[in-house]
Amino acid sequence: MALFDNVKKFAKLRGMNLQEVAIKSGLSKNTLYKWKDYKPSDPYILAVAKTLGVTYEELTGTAKETTPTKIDLGAALDDSDDVIMTFDGKPIPDEDKELIKRLLRGK
Repeated sequence: MALFDNVKKFAKLRGMNLQEVAIKSGLSKNTLYKWKDYKPSDPYILAVAKTLGVTYEELTGTAKETTPTKIDLGAALDDSDDVIMTFDGKPIPDEDKELIKRLLRGK
């Protein structure tokens, strides 16, 4: 769905027309109609998103790409003297840590 269509959809859900959204966002009243043909710069999109109470991603129909954090559990377990391991907020006993190490190593 295009940016303009999303702005229209969210404006309608909030009980506003496009001119009201534009004015509340600090834009001229007919600015949003121009968004049919081009993508405005991010500060304008963010201002409209704030007015409509949505995120930039919701308004533009894009998703943020996130890179999962990689953790080397083996290295963390080998350096367990410096690592405090907890489960449900309670420290894991040393004998359980040894069991976890064996399971992670497949032994």
